[in-house]
Order: sequence, then structure tokens, then C-alpha cells
Amino acid sequence: MIGLGGLALATAAFVGSHLALSHPYRIRLVGLLGERGFLLLYSIVAFVTLGAMILAYRAVDYSLPWWSAPGWWWPVAAAIMLLALILLVGSLFGNPAFPRGDARPRPIGPAAGVFAITRHPMNWAFALWALVHISIWGSPSNLIVASGILILAIGGSIGQDRKKRRLLGKAWLDWEARTSFIPFGALLSRSARWRSAAPGWNALLGGLALWLAITWLHAPTVSPIAALLGR
Repeated sequence: MIGLGGLALATAAFVGSHLALSHPYRIRLVGLLGERGFLLLYSIVAFVTLGAMILAYRAVDYSLPWWSAPGWWWPVAAAIMLLALILLVGSLFGNPAFPRGDARPRPIGPAAGVFAITRHPMNWAFALWALVHISIWGSPSNLIVASGILILAIGGSIGQDRKKRRLLGKAWLDWEARTSFIPFGALLSRSARWRSAAPGWNALLGGLALWLAITWLHAPTVSPIAALLGR
């Protein structure tokens, strides 16, 4: 039986390898393997470690949670997950952090859509996912996986800022000044305008479609939990 220790090791392997390959070892490995070779290595490592984490999670014996969310929190959690999925889909369009064929630094346009909410919408989508799952169900196995994803999302955002400052210099520093690390920070400090933060239709419709699909897939899991808790 793998147990919680095995799950913790598998989660640490997934998180640690992702952070290591994304930041401290990326440049060295790209120089050694080339861009395509590095992407192949990165994909293989991510696939293997993610698979190991999923298998380890499924192998852990069921145990009662240390806490569970009250009934009123579930709709709030669902709304937060909708926001997370809008951020995730919106991050796929016009993301200045994505690699470009032209490596020369260039000015970054105005912050709009999900990027006016946070300059790390993809990572915050996963961070919100982790926080929601931690808040809803405090089982040891859930806490291990969700905490690992939270560390990966926040650590990845910090590492991305450091890497982009080095690669893009003033262009990224200017982008940081016009955006915020924490969601809604730039809007509350008036560094960005609220009207600029309206997600486009791609983000709204794509996020909603994902939210509906995931909610439907969760139904067989959530129903036994609700029955167990007497809801």
C-alpha cells in the first residue's frame, strides 16, 4: 500500500520537477537539448510525475476529513471555481508571458481582460482551485495534493516574474507596474481600470463551458459526500 507518504513523495516530485525545469534548469537544458528537445523532456517528466501523483492519490485508503465545508460555502466555492476557469481560459489569449519566436524585448500593450485582474491568470486559476478544495474537504490526501498545486502555482508565478525581468528587462518591469500579482490588486489600487478587466467572450464562454462540464463530472463524487455529511 502506497499510503500518504507515497502520495507526498509523488506530489513533491511533480511540483519540484515542474519548478526546476521551468526556471533554474531551463536555460541550461535548452542550450543542451534545443527547444524541441527540452519541450519533449519537460512533457515526459510532467506526464510521468502527474500520473504517479494521480495513481498514488487513488491508492490511499479513505479516511474521514479533519473538516468539511458548511452547506452555505459550496455555492460560494462554485462561484470561485467559475472565476478560476475564466482566468484559465482567458490566459490562453494574448498572454505576454508565453514564449515568442522573436526573443527581442518589446513593449507590452495595455492590461486588459483577465490580465487586468492579475498578470498570472493561469497560475491563479490553479491556486484558486487548490484553495477551494482545501476549504471544502480537509482529508489528508486532498490536503497533500491541493497544497502541492498551491505551492506550484504561487512559486511558478514568482519564478516567472524573475525570469521575465531577466529576459525582457524594462518591458516586463513596466508590465508589473501596470498589473498585480494578487488578483484585483491593480484594480483596487487604481493601477488598472475596472472597465478594462471585463473578460472577453472567449474567456467567459470557455470558462462557463468548462465549469459546467466539471460540475457535471463532480456530481457522482459530491453526492456521496453530501449524503455522508447528512446534507
